[in-house]
Amino acid sequence: MLVFLDFEASSLGKKSYPVEVAWVFEDGTSRAHLIRPTPDWTDWSMKAERIHGLSRRRLHLEGTPVADVARDMLETLEGHALYASAPSWDGKWLSVLLRAGGLPRHALRLGKSDDVFLEHAREIMDGTFTRREIADFVKGMIESTEPTQPAHRALADATLEHTRWLAIRKAAAEAVSERGNASG
Repeated sequence: MLVFLDFEASSLGKKSYPVEVAWVFEDGTSRAHLIRPTPDWTDWSMKAERIHGLSRRRLHLEGTPVADVARDMLETLEGHALYASAPSWDGKWLSVLLRAGGLPRHALRLGKSDDVFLEHAREIMDGTFTRREIADFVKGMIESTEPTQPAHRALADATLEHTRWLAIRKAAAEAVSERGNASG
């Protein structure tokens, strides 16, 4: 099953770490965790805090221990196809989380959401539209669903990717139907 995943982090620095993770399965089932930093996770950006709105104090009070989050992720997500809008960043924080939780850092792998959007649009539209038309269609759908004010919270961002995937599939099927009706 497809899963759209997102992290929020302490900063965009080299020693940044995850502060929140969420995922949404293709059936809409979702889960989110605030992550309690380990004692050796000290990198912190006030700019990042202003963006996601999560303070270190809140993470220490309400966050789930790293090992518990890592274990939950592995148990829940292993064997599923995981996608993120920014897999290089999200993959970095996933590796940091898994390692800190005592798990292999590559136990879970992330693909790029845009790639699965394109793949699914091609499955629906191939034979009716050219590859270029399909790529332009997906690009346009992504751009048209870009929020004016990004949430910068893990569940909202993962939900956005899931919503895009659903919208692309629906619009692709409608485009195929419309083109079929126009030519018939």
